[in-house]
Amino acid sequence: MIDETRDLLEQALKLPSDARAVLATELVASLEGDAEDPLAVEQAWADEISRRLRDVLEGRVKAVPFEDAIARARQAVAEVRRRP
Repeated sequence: MIDETRDLLEQALKLPSDARAVLATELVASLEGDAEDPLAVEQAWADEISRRLRDVLEGRVKAVPFEDAIARARQAVAEVRRRP
């Protein structure tokens, strides 16, 4: 991760959760090319949620407890922050 990106990430992580959510939504939308069409982003997320739910219900993936998922996410973030 380049220094400028790391600095931006550190600043973003200091924002309140609602501001981080808006920022994340806008960043994802920009990657998908749908920043001007929030309905397309919402539809894409609805499609993704449906796909993931089908995967769980049909046994293609195994759910993990919430606490485990959060612990893994925190560990991943900590590892990213430790990188030079």
